[in-house]
Amino acid sequence: MDDVLFDWNQGTARAVEVHDETLRDGAQSVSVVEPRLEDKKALLHHAAALGIHSVALGFPAMGERTAAHVAALAREIADARLPLGATCAARTLAGDIEAITDASQVAGLPIEVGMFIGGSRIRQRVEGWTLDDMCRRVESAVTVAVRAGHGVMFVTEDTTRANPDDLGALYGAALRAGATRLCLADTVGCATPVGTERLVAWARGKFGTEIAIDWHGHRDRGLGLANCLAAIEAGVNRVHATALGLGERVGNVEMELLLVNLAMLGAHRHDLSGLSEYSRLAACAFDMPIPANHPVVGADAFTTAAGTHAAAMLKAGLLRDRLYTAFPPSMIGRHQDVRISPASGASNVRWWLEQRGYAADEGLVAYVLSAAKAADRVLEAEEIEALRADYISNSARPDARIAPTDARA
Repeated sequence: MDDVLFDWNQGTARAVEVHDETLRDGAQSVSVVEPRLEDKKALLHHAAALGIHSVALGFPAMGERTAAHVAALAREIADARLPLGATCAARTLAGDIEAITDASQVAGLPIEVGMFIGGSRIRQRVEGWTLDDMCRRVESAVTVAVRAGHGVMFVTEDTTRANPDDLGALYGAALRAGATRLCLADTVGCATPVGTERLVAWARGKFGTEIAIDWHGHRDRGLGLANCLAAIEAGVNRVHATALGLGERVGNVEMELLLVNLAMLGAHRHDLSGLSEYSRLAACAFDMPIPANHPVVGADAFTTAAGTHAAAMLKAGLLRDRLYTAFPPSMIGRHQDVRISPASGASNVRWWLEQRGYAADEGLVAYVLSAAKAADRVLEAEEIEALRADYISNSARPDARIAPTDARA
C-alpha cells in the first residue's frame, strides 16, 4: 500500500497504556442511565479484547449499589482472568479507601486507588483549604491506602489550571507517602496541545522518569483527543478515555477514536475488530445513541452518497477500502456502504443493486436515479426496493413508459 499512499504521520506516537474510565467518569454524564451489572461485565470483556490495559470500576464510597457493582466487577476480572488492571476512585478520606479495600478483599483482586483532591487555587478558595492542610490530608490518606496493600495513583483535579508550586507540594506529599503514579487531569477541558506538552514536561522534569504519569483529559474545548496525543508524545505512561467520550459535562477523550489513532500510528497493536461492538454496547448500556456523524463508529463513518466517490470506488477493486477512508473499515468490524441521494450518480445505483445481488439494468438504474434527483434526502432501502418493483412491473406492460434520465456517473 506504500506505493499508492504516503503517510506523513508514521512514527509520531509512542507506545502507551490505555485506561478505560467508562464505568466511572463515563457514568457521571447527566444524560446517561445507570448500566445493568451484566452490561458492565460485558464492557470489561470487550475492553480486554481490545487490548485496553486497565479499567476504572467505579467510586464505591458513592453508595451501596455502586460498592456492590464494584465488588462484582472486580470478581469478574479475577474469575475470568481478564488481563486488566483495576482502579477505583477515592477522596482523601479513610472511609473511601476502606470501601475499596472491602471490594478488593471480597473479589481477591488488587485494586489501585485513584485518589483525588482539587489542585487549583480556585478550588482551595471555594473550600477554604490551605495548602499545608491539603498536603497533610494527602500524606495521611495515601499512607492508609498503601498500608492496606493498594497501589496509589494520586490525581490533582484541575491540574491544567493549578499553580506549579502547589502541584509540586501536593505530588511530593503523595510520593513521600508511597504513591507510585501521578495523574495530570484536565478536569474542565481547558488545555491546548502546547499547554499539555508544557505541563507534562514540567512533571517529568520535576519528578523524573521513574514515576509513572497519567493523562486524564476532557473535551470542553473540543481538544480532548489532540491533547491526549500531545501528552503521549510528551512522555506520559498511561492515558484515560471513555467509550463514546461519555463523561462529566460534554465528556472525556473518546476511547474509539484514541484506539484507532494509536493503531494507525503503530502504537497499539491489538485486534480492534470488536471496537464497533464495544461502542454499540456502551451506547445501549448507557442509553446514549451514537450520532450518525460520530467519527469511526457513527452510522455515516464509511458511507457515501456522492456520485464521484461511488464511481471511483467501483473502479478501485482491491484498493476500494482505502480510497475514501482514513483506514480500512474492516479494522474495526465495519464495511463500506454507498447510498443514493440527489448528489448521486449512476454508479451509486449500480453499487446498491449489485451489493444486493440485483442486475444493474441500465433502465432500472436510470429510473432509480431519476427518483433520487427529485428527492430532498437519501433514499431509504424500502423506497429503492419499491422503485425496483415498480420498474419491473411497468416494464412488463407493453404500453408502459419509463421516465428517462441522465444516467451518467
